[in-house]
Amino acid sequence: MSIKSLIINPGSTSTKLGIFEDETLVMDETLRHSTEEIAKYASIIDQKDFRKNIILDFLKEKNIDVKSFNVIVGRGGLLKPIPGGTYPVTDKLIADLKTGVQGQHASNLGGILAKEIADQIGVPSYIVDPVVVDELIPLARYSGMPEISRSSIFHALNQKAVARRYAKENGKKYEDLNLIVIHMGGGVSVGAHEKGRVIDVFNALDGDGAFSPERAGGVPTGGLIRLCFSGKYTEKEIMKMAVGNGGFNAYLGTNDARDVIRRIDEGDAKAKEVMDAFIFQISKNVGAMATVLKGKVDQIIITGGIAYNERVTGAIKERVGFIAPVTLYPGEDELLALAQGALRVMNGEEKAQEY
Repeated sequence: MSIKSLIINPGSTSTKLGIFEDETLVMDETLRHSTEEIAKYASIIDQKDFRKNIILDFLKEKNIDVKSFNVIVGRGGLLKPIPGGTYPVTDKLIADLKTGVQGQHASNLGGILAKEIADQIGVPSYIVDPVVVDELIPLARYSGMPEISRSSIFHALNQKAVARRYAKENGKKYEDLNLIVIHMGGGVSVGAHEKGRVIDVFNALDGDGAFSPERAGGVPTGGLIRLCFSGKYTEKEIMKMAVGNGGFNAYLGTNDARDVIRRIDEGDAKAKEVMDAFIFQISKNVGAMATVLKGKVDQIIITGGIAYNERVTGAIKERVGFIAPVTLYPGEDELLALAQGALRVMNGEEKAQEY
């Protein structure tokens, strides 16, 4: 008998829902929330009942009995750093999502909503590979300054999902492979997966590595310090320059890679140079991760929205193809990755983790 799951993936202005029977998507829907609706709530956690009612109303409208689900899965939020895997939503986990131990983010509502709905109908609730997945080896944490440690914040859900997909399609186990995974979306992360663990990764949010459509990545330290103390900018403004207005946004005034490609096609030399620099930096990151794995790399995987562009992936392949063969899995399917995480536990393929 198939396992029917409801997947809840809350974003800042929407809640994405997926209904699966095993790994088959039966229905997906993006429930959008206007700025006015969201503005009524002082904090993200205060939106819980509002979002829960919208989900239940949607199911009712589509004549879907909430009691027909065997499991409810939520997007994991900003918890304490944890190893990758599927986690039952416990009271302890809920408490940390509510306080936002690493910050407030809409994804914190994922586990909370999953547990509330699941408890109501007496089925299990899980979260899978949240962004705080941290499997770094001690050596990877050194930055050169004891006051600042390198941290693991990256596209864990998608990176792990495509790594497992590659293993499955090639009749191997994720835990037996050494992979380098490149996620290219609004942010970029490049991770070294050694036998099922991401032992080093370039922090996709505000840390290091290649610039991306809207993030600056690693910038020269001295220049950044001088900028901070120039008296021209507040801390908030500098942070926005690094995260949000960095990368393509800073150089070209757009965060859309498709727009950059269009400008290149129209003969925009600056757009071409920025895109070439983006490819150059990502390729350097891959080279660095190859040394982390001591050159023993079974496959390089490219994923995320920008992986749809053959010109970009072709140029990266040209630079990194000497390290290992390259596989493309464009886009990201977070809903399926969440469903698969719960399935692996419910089918006994994997043990649930403990938070």
